[in-house]
Amino acid sequence: MQRLLPALGRSLAFFKSGNIAPVVGAAAARDTTWYFNGVLRGRRWNATSAAPSLASRVAGKNEFKVKFIREGKTYDAYGKAGDTLLDVIINNDLDFDGFGACEGTLACSTCHVIVPQAEFDRLPNKPCDEELDMLDLAYDLTKTSRLGCQIEISADLDGIEVTIPATRHDARG
Repeated sequence: MQRLLPALGRSLAFFKSGNIAPVVGAAAARDTTWYFNGVLRGRRWNATSAAPSLASRVAGKNEFKVKFIREGKTYDAYGKAGDTLLDVIINNDLDFDGFGACEGTLACSTCHVIVPQAEFDRLPNKPCDEELDMLDLAYDLTKTSRLGCQIEISADLDGIEVTIPATRHDARG
């Protein structure tokens, strides 16, 4: 939608009318990096100001809430039916360092989560042999440990709380 201007060193300004106009100024003296400044209802625009914050977000239709707990801090996230817990973390831009290193291919144990017993019993699928093999390599293993890439959320799991252990081991080496 936005076209990049051919001249380097220019920045773009977004005006309330929606028009895009080149602005030459201090940015022209900088290197060839593009600078985007803008105005959105009288406020400075940036990549995060246009998106609703997770704290104020309400689950939409066919979206389900997942609560992640890591080192005592709670993170609310939302996902659609069929999304794995790993998908939910990625799609909600939660930054858990090293989480899901193999991108859900069952080749590591970095998406290890601990599910409370009551919710563990509600999980529709039981761990397969490959998942159990990967879990054997995870730190802080419990009876209710699972890999986040193997748990798909659904209406039955709406509001599920899972704990992400502070220590992580990448089984790939």
